Amino acid sequence: MTGPAVRIVHYVNQFFAGIGGEESAGTGPVRRDGPVGPGTRLAQLLGEGHEIVATVYCGDDYATTTPGAVEEITALIAEVEPDVVVAGPAFTSGRYGLACARVVAAAHEAGMATIACMHADNPGLDEAGGAPVVASGETARTMRTTLDALSPAVAKVAAGEVVTRADGRVGKAPRVNSLDERTSAERAVDLVLARLGGDNRATEVPLPRFDQVTPAAPVEDPSKALVAILTEGALVPDANPDGLESARATKWLRYPLDERDTMAAGEYRSVHGGFSTVWANEDPNRILPLDVVRELEGEGAIGRLHGEYLVTAGNGTSVGNARRFGVEWVGELRRLGVQAALLTAT
Repeated sequence: MTGPAVRIVHYVNQFFAGIGGEESAGTGPVRRDGPVGPGTRLAQLLGEGHEIVATVYCGDDYATTTPGAVEEITALIAEVEPDVVVAGPAFTSGRYGLACARVVAAAHEAGMATIACMHADNPGLDEAGGAPVVASGETARTMRTTLDALSPAVAKVAAGEVVTRADGRVGKAPRVNSLDERTSAERAVDLVLARLGGDNRATEVPLPRFDQVTPAAPVEDPSKALVAILTEGALVPDANPDGLESARATKWLRYPLDERDTMAAGEYRSVHGGFSTVWANEDPNRILPLDVVRELEGEGAIGRLHGEYLVTAGNGTSVGNARRFGVEWVGELRRLGVQAALLTAT
């Protein structure tokens, strides 16, 4: 006699729940009974002994920019008392990937067995904490093959087994020592021979791959646009009240600009650790050109300046965090109706 089926809750975004696209990205979290969208195929692949008892979905903008959204989603999941929480596949979708990673991280922290699925280049990858993440294809066109690879990994989590690189795991993974039958000298010779044979990818230490981003189209009419100022120059109020790091930033911050026409020396300073900040602190407008943007606003060259600026430190910041900051900034500005942004670098 077989035991009860493993209870699974599946997290997806508004698109894969069939609610809509970007027009529904602000939808709050909702729970439905049974599998929805890609969960239907996943349930078939898992077969007997596993049941997707509920699907929780949420709009990407709501999930990534609304305070407390992850807690709301996790609470809906916990009410079902699942054995396993599955999130995705998110492919290379940044906001969806962040949401999936944060949901499984929160569920993992709460003691639930979890697994997420997204592409190795997804900016959400590093947000999953101790929860395993397995690789997906780049786009939803690979849904079938991605689910084919995801289902055995879900079954391993359900069985209490560790998901490894052999299962397609990407991102953070527990390090396990193993003994190679070859000596280091033999491995080095094998790598040299592979390179001489034309295999330019052979390596024991893969290097990071950097994105190539296609620039957005120009703003059609700047005189009607709501414009925001962003900076990675680490310009903060003089006391650095929120503790922005001078290097290897793990966060970004926001500060008000309303009723301010200039960034006054003595009130703001740059805490960036990658260059001499003397001139920047003498005139903080060199980092955040509020004075000039106010002139453009007064001349009608731009419609209106957004009432806050967003800031981080672009000094040694990891690629994963930089991707995450970009996705979060875009989600935040889209939610507020910002149509253009001026990003100052150092």
